Amino acid sequence: MPSKQQKRKRNRHQEESQVSSTATERGWLRRHRWGLLVAFLCCACACVVWALARPAAVQFVRAYPHDEKAYTQGLVFENGFLYEGTGKRGQSTLRKVELETGRVVQSHSLDRGHFGEGIAIVGDRIVQLTWQAQIGIVYDKETFEEVGRFRYTGEGWGITYDGTHLIISDGSATLRFLDPETFKVTGQVLVRNRGRRVPNLNELEYVRGEILANVWYKDYIVRISPRTGQVVGTIDLRRLYPANRRDREAVMNGIAYDAEKNRLFVTGKNWPRLFEVRFAPR
Repeated sequence: MPSKQQKRKRNRHQEESQVSSTATERGWLRRHRWGLLVAFLCCACACVVWALARPAAVQFVRAYPHDEKAYTQGLVFENGFLYEGTGKRGQSTLRKVELETGRVVQSHSLDRGHFGEGIAIVGDRIVQLTWQAQIGIVYDKETFEEVGRFRYTGEGWGITYDGTHLIISDGSATLRFLDPETFKVTGQVLVRNRGRRVPNLNELEYVRGEILANVWYKDYIVRISPRTGQVVGTIDLRRLYPANRRDREAVMNGIAYDAEKNRLFVTGKNWPRLFEVRFAPR
């Protein structure tokens, strides 16, 4: 049987071992605390992305030629032709393009001081925004002659027409609704995805009761309820033209819809191709 002295030594040894073990664990945690934090945040972000994404299944249909020099800011399809607004000061245009060939059949250059942005067709007119000039330009659709101008506050990014209102984006998470005759603001919605604001909304297209929007520097499209501003889904298009094969500024930007044949077209700034895709909400 161990003596009292042996027991005291054994207990002291166990206590010292526990203290040493605890100190070692604390030291390991201190040395690795940043790595653990990063790992935790990555897992959390991954969970958030998964929760927010709600991607739709996408089917690639066909690729068409697209002018690589076109810094696409707006895109519309009507009667077999694409209408495209391009940007950059001194290079901004409004153009009419053959879908099958990518050939520009009609073009109008903006004033050199204007940076062209999104476009929308309203009856026999085309409306084009400018980035920072706070000026919207109205053209005759057939001749591309300027027939009017209007003012708006903030920046101009994307624009679409839902049959009743013009809907414009300004790079924030807010979409504004304008009267197509007076260009006065009649309402607005704040775009949210499960409670989170969705900033950098760019080019817009109204499709079957939803607003489709490019998000600056993102390779997906968000599908927005025009009534509530809630994101009802996303369209993941990363595989069309992978980011590692293009310049950083060659972002996805440009959505057009052929309502007659239910075709969706997408492209980007200085992209060599325009893509026809189909998507089915999950």
